[in-house]
Amino acid sequence: MTPATKRAIRTVIQTVVGVAVALPGILAATGLDNALPWAAGAVAVAGIVARVMAAPAVEVFLDRFGLGLVDDAADGSE
Repeated sequence: MTPATKRAIRTVIQTVVGVAVALPGILAATGLDNALPWAAGAVAVAGIVARVMAAPAVEVFLDRFGLGLVDDAADGSE
């Protein structure tokens, strides 16, 4: 699996988590004023998930599934 594919999969995971947080608010919202806090929450959660996924322990965990980026392109052949 190429590093670009791994990054794409990781981005999808982060986005799904963020949207999952916002989905109840989006479904319940009747106007933009009701959806704004949920959208802000989704952005915040996506940022937190992105930060957590950058942690070394999470990198090791993801590497078990072939999604880690720890040793990719170590020889400069990306």
